Amino acid sequence: MLNYIGYRVLQLIPLLIAISIIVFFIIQLPPGDFLSTYIQQLELSGTKVDAGMILNLERQYGLDQPFIVQYLVWIKNIIVDGDLGRSFQWNKPVSEVLGDRLMLTMVISVISLIFVWIIAIPIGIYSAVKQYSILDYVFTFIGFIGLAVPGFLIALVVLYFVFVNTGVSLSGLFSPEYVDAPWSMAKVMDMLPRLVLPVVIIGMSGTAGLIRVMRGMLLDELSKQYVITARAKGVESTKLLFKYPVRMAINPLISTIGWTLPALISGEAIVSIVMNLPTTGPILLRALMFQDMYLAGSFLLIVSVLTVIGTLISDILLAWLDPRIRFGGVAD
Repeated sequence: MLNYIGYRVLQLIPLLIAISIIVFFIIQLPPGDFLSTYIQQLELSGTKVDAGMILNLERQYGLDQPFIVQYLVWIKNIIVDGDLGRSFQWNKPVSEVLGDRLMLTMVISVISLIFVWIIAIPIGIYSAVKQYSILDYVFTFIGFIGLAVPGFLIALVVLYFVFVNTGVSLSGLFSPEYVDAPWSMAKVMDMLPRLVLPVVIIGMSGTAGLIRVMRGMLLDELSKQYVITARAKGVESTKLLFKYPVRMAINPLISTIGWTLPALISGEAIVSIVMNLPTTGPILLRALMFQDMYLAGSFLLIVSVLTVIGTLISDILLAWLDPRIRFGGVAD
């Protein structure tokens, strides 16, 4: 097992290097850069921009260097100093721009993940055990709606319906008086009731998908010979169900950890924009629109690294739970 883990970790080093290069290359693919947009804004406001000013701005933002130099400086600062660079648009370090938004995104995403698992796993088990029952059809119907309707559309409908009928706006995570206030117990208590709607909306599609996966995997396990044999020998149904079939059917949840970790950081960007949530999704969208390359690049790099780490964790857990997944004798 230790050999398997060591082998998988060694594979990550060249992969992470390749990912960092690709991310830095991709964010510079669109024509122009932040400086072009900034100069255009200055000219529209009536400020005359001459060649000397453009040169000074290029030096200030480090855009006068070749691509490879910009990349090496950026990656060196990340590895040596933990410095993700400076956001052009916000004129402050990337770590400060993300700051509280990163924490709020993780809070919403973690609660949404717990909500998904608590709802989806029991329903998936029930739907498999009580296949073709009335509740199985009901859960299947609700699941298809959850998969088919985008989260942002559900958010729009709910916000509109509540506002038209009550005059209350459910957008945002804080009341107006707490938006810019420092963190306190009063601010946390103001946020908690407002977390319910984003958590339910963000978790709906994940819940619907996981119910279908759990139901399908468990049905497949319940039809296998070892289950039929155990039933014939008189093994108690509940004990049999949770000792082996559920344990095997739950493997897909573990395999999705590779997508879960980055989802904790990125969140649902469109839902966040619609509901005016102060999370990282809207920040990434703005960074891409204004070509704020260090902010966008750092964010994409964080998400990519978390994807790789999540995949490693899921592989290790799967290999631990099911030794058949270990390959090529590496784990022996």
